[in-house]
Amino acid sequence: MNNSDEYRQAQLAIAELKAAVLSLLRKVPSGMSNAAIGRSLGIYAGHKGHEGHISRTLLAMLEAEGLVQQNADDQHWSVRSHQSNKLMSDRDHSDPSKSA
Repeated sequence: MNNSDEYRQAQLAIAELKAAVLSLLRKVPSGMSNAAIGRSLGIYAGHKGHEGHISRTLLAMLEAEGLVQQNADDQHWSVRSHQSNKLMSDRDHSDPSKSA
């Protein structure tokens, strides 16, 4: 393998992990804590005092992409509600039968 192969491999792994987080959160509309997400996916482990960093980093990446949000009250993470609304809106605009 050369450097570009390793880079692609790492990027695919990150994409798969982010997809797993999104899939899990879509099944729990009420949201989940970082710890629950990490434990559910088997990625909560870490060196002493740093457990949960993998799942928290993935959540930060998804948050930066506008895909998830954290509830300020209970600290639970969920899929941003505008994502499903935006997808429906985009579909409506692309369908000529839906135009006014």
